[in-house]
Amino acid sequence: MSKNRISHLIVPLAALAGAALCAPWAMADDMVSFATGGYARGLRTMDEMHEIDTDGDGRVSKAEWLAYQEKVFAALDKDKTGKVDERAFLSPSGEMATFATGGYARGLQTKAMMHKIDTDADGTVSHDEFIAYQTKIFDLMDANHAGSLGPREFLGK
Repeated sequence: MSKNRISHLIVPLAALAGAALCAPWAMADDMVSFATGGYARGLRTMDEMHEIDTDGDGRVSKAEWLAYQEKVFAALDKDKTGKVDERAFLSPSGEMATFATGGYARGLQTKAMMHKIDTDADGTVSHDEFIAYQTKIFDLMDANHAGSLGPREFLGK
């Protein structure tokens, strides 16, 4: 094989290897741009993972994740209207305190997070906006697209 032919093979292979090595950092960058640091820090703990992992198998399935996020939204939506305004979104929830870690609640209940979730910018977070946002967070964390998160993915390691 000629030297020129070998270089034509090496360059694409090196590019693929570089992309594979950088993929975890790209996912981390996506999470950072999509969520606030406080939210990510509050979420990505073993205590929070154990709260969400209801079957105790050491993994968080997408179904467990979404069931948990439904509970979070219900705790925020104290008036049960399907929408949460800024006052309600930022108010501490006694109900949420029964199942979420304090770090998670503090990271979620900020103006910055509300604005990220409020995709239509109407000043409220609807149920659909909240669940769509949380689905995207799960998908960002599920780097291997297995439909569940083990400790390494959940913790972002």
